[in-house]
Amino acid sequence: MGEIIQLDCVDAYNRLYGLPTLHPLVTVIDLTKATKTVNHVKMNYGLYALYLKQSANCTLKYGRKNYDYQEGSVVSFAPGQLVGVDTEEDEVRPDVYGLLFHPDLIYGTSLASKMNRYTFFSYSESEALHLSEQERGIFMDCLEKINIEAAHPADRHTHDLLAMNIELLLEYCLRFYDRQFCTRQKVNSDVLDKFEFHLNTYFQDGNSSKNGLPSVKYFADKAFLSPGYFGDLIKKETGRTAQEYIQSKVISLSKEQLLGTNRSVSEIANTLGFQYPQHFIRMFKKQTGQTPNEFRLQS
Repeated sequence: MGEIIQLDCVDAYNRLYGLPTLHPLVTVIDLTKATKTVNHVKMNYGLYALYLKQSANCTLKYGRKNYDYQEGSVVSFAPGQLVGVDTEEDEVRPDVYGLLFHPDLIYGTSLASKMNRYTFFSYSESEALHLSEQERGIFMDCLEKINIEAAHPADRHTHDLLAMNIELLLEYCLRFYDRQFCTRQKVNSDVLDKFEFHLNTYFQDGNSSKNGLPSVKYFADKAFLSPGYFGDLIKKETGRTAQEYIQSKVISLSKEQLLGTNRSVSEIANTLGFQYPQHFIRMFKKQTGQTPNEFRLQS
């Protein structure tokens, strides 16, 4: 898999597979109608993309790992991602449907300000969205509406209607991921338990004073998850973001040291991983309404 194909526009993708381009900034993909074969290549995306796979004859790779891209599942990519494509040699037309749209399409629409809601675009290879039969129907219905609008002669409503229909599809994907988080509660609970364990261990082993405050990515790597998926999972399980969870632990540990030791505020800040004491003081006051010294004196 040596060739790298740059996908900076919708038409570049359609030409690869021999598909028509109905709109320069958005296309609905039906690879069962492809007239060309694409295999053993890497695609460098300059587009947003979502793919629904209906059969097992196409494999997508991120780095050296295969996406968890089973039958009836959705994977999504954001601009800047490099993805490998492998298709079974005897399969010219993989049973794959999807949507690609250029970032320029959504500029000036309400969708542009909401894109940070759709964190699944940053999920990794093991975090595909697995759909029920009913959910697949909804997904395909959204694609059909987008395709109808893309094929419609452009008028003053086209831009907004396309963005609205894409936003509808993305909102449904959010709902489906919420359902997937709920149906995997045992797995999620294990991740949360390990998060708590690694969080405690990080401070107990003195990593904070040597390496600074831990990042969300540090714990996501421990769980073999992408930071985006890990953060969403923790938010669903606890009602707090992973960053808020870490900060809560830092405040709890700082209170223990303020009341249980004679260390100065600067020493405590250094122990917890703050480069500058004022950063610790600012966080503590934001979380508790008091400075560390005020908390210590009052207690």
